[in-house]
Amino acid sequence: MPTGGLSSAEIQGALSEARKNGADWKKGRLWGMVYYAGDDVLRIAMDAYAMFFSENMVVPEAFPGLARLETEVIDMAAQLLGGGEAARGVMTSGGTESNFLAIKAAREWAGEQGSIKGTPEIVAARSAHPTFNKAAHFLGLTVKRVPLGPDYRADVPAMERALTPNTIMLVGSAPGYPHGKIDPIVELGRVAQTRNLWLHVDACVGGFLAPFVKKLGKPLPEFDLTVPGVCSLSADLHKHGYTGKGASMVLFRDESRFQYSAHDFDDWPRGRYLTRTFTGTRSGGPVACAWAVLNFLGEEGYLRLARDTLRAQDLLIEGINSINGLEICGEPELGIITFGSDQLDMFAVADGLDDLGWVTNRCTEPPGIHLLLTPNHLSFVSEYLDDLATTVAEVRVGKRTSRTTKTTY
Repeated sequence: MPTGGLSSAEIQGALSEARKNGADWKKGRLWGMVYYAGDDVLRIAMDAYAMFFSENMVVPEAFPGLARLETEVIDMAAQLLGGGEAARGVMTSGGTESNFLAIKAAREWAGEQGSIKGTPEIVAARSAHPTFNKAAHFLGLTVKRVPLGPDYRADVPAMERALTPNTIMLVGSAPGYPHGKIDPIVELGRVAQTRNLWLHVDACVGGFLAPFVKKLGKPLPEFDLTVPGVCSLSADLHKHGYTGKGASMVLFRDESRFQYSAHDFDDWPRGRYLTRTFTGTRSGGPVACAWAVLNFLGEEGYLRLARDTLRAQDLLIEGINSINGLEICGEPELGIITFGSDQLDMFAVADGLDDLGWVTNRCTEPPGIHLLLTPNHLSFVSEYLDDLATTVAEVRVGKRTSRTTKTTY
């Protein structure tokens, strides 16, 4: 810590220097992590975030206007994702927290059922996000991951065979992060109803994209709160909602499910401490930012962005299929493409793309490259395909071998 403090100019200079080696996400070099929808959306998001930077949502009553904005965001999301008037929800810091709260609620709900004698279990497809294991670790549950079907979706009969008397929750993804496929949520819902289990849908990637893709006429499997048996659903606003980081939500079918997500404590001198999120202090910035971006874009804006994402997806699929030796895993549905090869060292291909300035995500099952698309990628498809073709050619003739088998989130 400097004795006298740095000047504003010195601070700005140091911060600018710190940005120099970061991925150039505005030029499409990053596949995921940053969801860029244009400078106009970015400015709206930043201004709204800054206005409520200091407000604290740990006590919503202190900032009633901000609490109203959060309610409106939740209502818009519930309407979009089939919740209707009965649905309840809360904004969270991200998909990890959203999934955590769903698991916590399922555990409390199952505890009241009184039928669990051992360690509660979650049954999920192998493609389910690692946050389920992370949350289960902290909450004292175990996760049983079941191999995928040949179509890269959850194998529902196999998941049903994995159930035990201690199973409390089924997990489906919309879509699964590794391969971009929506799990058979309708079929999982039937199992959940028959076995009296909690079904959670992880729509963190697809929650704010799939509804608009469907409005554009692309057929997608049903996955939201309209599906019988679905008890909760997570969706990230800071992904295809294009809001600032730290904005996700978890929705519950109704108040009877929602009540289990809260933590209520009063055995201390200060009095009652009630929180509906894992975190206590929550900046008002992500709430205001989400409200601003949702209202700025509106349905027409989200349809435009979804259309650009699908166009980028189609062009990439066409281009990848035209490169000898590459094969796309399944049929991409929601802006995720994973491709590999039975002829080439795909990690060598990934290293080559890294050397050309792309931040490349590796997939291990099967070995391949993972692309998570945003509308911004539409402008850079041709450049990516040219670099991909060049790198594949180098690997094919032995000019390049893999340096590492690292994976990048």
